[in-house]
Amino acid sequence: MNALFTVLTVLVLIASILITLIVLLQNGKGGGLASNFVAGNQTFGVRQTTDILEKITWGLVAFIFVFSIVSTFTLNNGGKGVDYTEKIEMAAPAPEFPSELPSAEAPAEAPAETPAE
Repeated sequence: MNALFTVLTVLVLIASILITLIVLLQNGKGGGLASNFVAGNQTFGVRQTTDILEKITWGLVAFIFVFSIVSTFTLNNGGKGVDYTEKIEMAAPAPEFPSELPSAEAPAEAPAETPAE
């Protein structure tokens, strides 16, 4: 792994933690944790606080989405594709099939059982 991938991964993890906290702060049907911060609601107003939290939530969602995709492109495998089928074929040899079919012998007949009357 390279350093850029590590940095992007750490940023996505931090954004994930932040989005978790911000979602918990949002005012849901039951009041949420935002109801505990009365001073914040009085300063900005209830509607503005929920708008800011919603915008921050969507911003973090976009951030996580974009940086997750960008981090996949930072992984470098040396410019060569890895063909796993060759590795699997080399690891386990193909089973050998018999060259002749086994002789088909007639099975011995068992006496037929008659139902009890």
